[in-house]
Amino acid sequence: MSGSGEFAEFLPAYLAEADELLASAQKDLLAVEEAVRKGQAQPRAVRELFRALHTLKGLSAMVDVEPVVSLSHWMEASLRLADQAGGRLPESSVEPLVEGLRAIELRVRQLGAGKAASPAPANLLERLEALGPQVRDAAPRRARAVKLDAEAAFASRLAPSEREQLEGGLAGGQRALRLDFVPSAERAAKGLNINTVRERVAKLADIVKVLPLSGAAAGGASLAFALLIITRAEDAALLDAVGGPPAVVRSLEAPAPEEGPSSDAAPDAGGLPGGAILEEELDEPEVRRGGGLLRVEVSRLDEAMEWLAALVVNRSRLTRAVAALTQAGAPTRELNAILQENGRQLRDLRSAILRLRMVRVGDVLERLPLLVRGLRRATGKAVRLELDVGDAELDKAVADRLLPALVHLVRNAVDHALESPEERQAAGKPPEGLVRLTCHTRASAQLELTLRDDGRGVDANTVAKAANAPVPDSADALLDLLCRPGLSTRQEVTRTSGRGMGMDIVRRIVVEQLGGELRMDTRKGVGTTFTVFVPLTVTLMDAIVFECAGRRYAVAVGTVEELIDVVGVVRPAGADGVGLVERRGAAVPLVSLARLLDASVDPGAVGQGAKALIVRQRGEPVAFAVDRLVGQQEIVLRPLEDPLVRVPGVAGATDLGDGQPTLVLDLGALGAARAGRRKRAPRSGEWVT
Repeated sequence: MSGSGEFAEFLPAYLAEADELLASAQKDLLAVEEAVRKGQAQPRAVRELFRALHTLKGLSAMVDVEPVVSLSHWMEASLRLADQAGGRLPESSVEPLVEGLRAIELRVRQLGAGKAASPAPANLLERLEALGPQVRDAAPRRARAVKLDAEAAFASRLAPSEREQLEGGLAGGQRALRLDFVPSAERAAKGLNINTVRERVAKLADIVKVLPLSGAAAGGASLAFALLIITRAEDAALLDAVGGPPAVVRSLEAPAPEEGPSSDAAPDAGGLPGGAILEEELDEPEVRRGGGLLRVEVSRLDEAMEWLAALVVNRSRLTRAVAALTQAGAPTRELNAILQENGRQLRDLRSAILRLRMVRVGDVLERLPLLVRGLRRATGKAVRLELDVGDAELDKAVADRLLPALVHLVRNAVDHALESPEERQAAGKPPEGLVRLTCHTRASAQLELTLRDDGRGVDANTVAKAANAPVPDSADALLDLLCRPGLSTRQEVTRTSGRGMGMDIVRRIVVEQLGGELRMDTRKGVGTTFTVFVPLTVTLMDAIVFECAGRRYAVAVGTVEELIDVVGVVRPAGADGVGLVERRGAAVPLVSLARLLDASVDPGAVGQGAKALIVRQRGEPVAFAVDRLVGQQEIVLRPLEDPLVRVPGVAGATDLGDGQPTLVLDLGALGAARAGRRKRAPRSGEWVT
C-alpha cells in the first residue's frame, strides 16, 4: 500500500475481496486457455474474467494499491476488446495474462503480510499494454453464417459476446432457445421463483442472458422472464424445469437469411411479443455474486470458538460438581435435568459455530489447476488434472494447513510420477498423463482425499539407493523412506523438485499437525495413489477418556474403530510389550499402552479383564490395552505448538473440568514412534517385527 496507513482500516476487507476475485479470475483464465487451445470462443469466461479484474482495479484504487491498479488496468483493457470480439483471445495473450494474475496475487500477499506492495514490473506492464492490438487483430472479420432471430433474442439487449455465444452454440450443433418463465402464486408455493428456476435450467442448459418482461407476457401475466439459453435438452425437460405452461420455448435461429434490414438492427422493444423489456436487466453473474452472504473475519470466529471452549470446560466442571452432590446425598434431580438440557444447547451451539467455519473443499483446491498449468510448462509434460470433490466441507483451520500438503503431492505427481509424452506412448499409454483428486466425508467425522496418477509408479530400488537403506518390502515401508527428511531421488535441484522436502512436509502436516493418516499404494508402470485422512475440525471434538498407568488420557472418537474386552489372548505381551488378542476369529496385535508410555512398566501386566481400543495403523487393526474406560466427553483440543514439548503420538492437551491438563493421544502415531519405524499386522494375523 503506497500510503502511510491511511487506508489500514479497510485492508482486511480489501484482502478478503481480492482473494475471492483472484480465485474466480484464475478459474476463468484456465477456461479461456482451454478454449484458445481448441480454437474456440469462450464469451462467458472472458466476460467474467473482465468483470473480476475491473472490480479488483476499482477496489485497489479505493485503498491506493497502485501496482495492482496498473496491472489490472491493462489486463481488463485487452479483455474488454476480447469481449467485444465475441470472447476470442489470441494464444499469445494467455501467458502474459497468467503472469499478470500471479503478479497481482504476489502483491496482495505482500499486503496481507504487512508489507508494502512492490512496484509492478515495467516489462510485464509493457507486454500487457501490447495485448490490445493483438486481440484486435485476432478478432473475426465477418459475422458467422448462422443468424439469430433478432426479435426473439432481443438483439438490442445482447452484447457482442452474448450474440457470439448464442451463434457459436448453433454452429456447434446445439440449440439456441428463448425459454419464458411466468411466475405465479401457485408456482411460488411449490418453491418455483426466478432464482430456483435459474438453478434448474442451469443443469440442462448454458444460460446466456435473463431478461425480465413487463406488459402482455405469456399467459396474460403482468410479469415474466425470458431466459436465453444454449442446450441439447428436449423441450419437455426445459418446460418441466420452469413449471410447465404457460411457459413457452422459442428457437432463436432465424428461419432463413433475408434481404433487407440487418438482423442486428434494434427492434422496438415495446412491440415485442411476450412483453416489453424492463429497463433493469437481470444479468445472471452479477445477481448471484454475494447474494445473502456475510463476510466475517476468521479472528472473530476464533474468538467465538474460544468462548465456546470455555463453556465446554465449565460444563465439565459443573458435571463433576453435580456428581459430587449426588454422591453426598443431595437432591440433584432438577440440576441433572438442567445439565442435560445445557449439554444439548452447547452441542447445538458447537454445530452452528463449526458450520460457520466450514469452507468448501472445492474452494480450497481451486488454485491447483493453475499450479498444474505452470508445472506443465516447466516440465514439458502433457497433464490433465481432474477434481471430483463434490460439496464436501472442511474447517478453515484444517483447510489452511492441508493445502500445502496437497500442493506437494500434486507437484510430485507431475514432476516425478508422470512420464514424458514420448515415454508414455512407448509404454502404450496416452501421451497426456492424468492426475485425479477425489474426496468425500466419512462417517467418523473425517475427510478422505485420494490423489491418483497413471504414471510410472515409485521404484523401491531407486528410493532405497537414495536413502542408503535396504529395499523396502511393503508400501508402508516404502512410504516411510519417501518421507525421510532431505530425501530426494533427483540428483540436481530444479524449479520444482530436488530439495528433499516434499513428502517430509506432507507427513508432518497430515500426521503430526492434523492427527490424520497418510497411505500409499503404487504399482510399477500403472501409477501411484496417495490417500489422506484428516479430521474435519481440530478444535472441538468428542473424545474417549480412559485411565492408564494411574493417569487419565483422551483419544478422538473418530480415530477409534472399536472398544473391546481383552479376552481370548492368543499370545501374552512379551518383552517388547506386544502380544496377540483374538477379535472375531482373527488375531490382532495387542500393544500395552502403559508400556509405550513408561518403559519401566512390566509388559506382562496386560492380561484378562483389561480394555483395549482398536485403531487403524496403516490400514491394519491394532489394539491398545488400557486399564479402565472412563467414558465419552466433548473436549477442547489445545495443540502443543512449542517444538520443545511436542512429542510424537501426543496430539495436544485438554481440560476435563478438573483444572488438570490431560494429554490427548494419537495412538497410531504413538505406536509408530515406539520403535522409530512403522510396524504392520498382515491380514493372516501373524505379527511381523
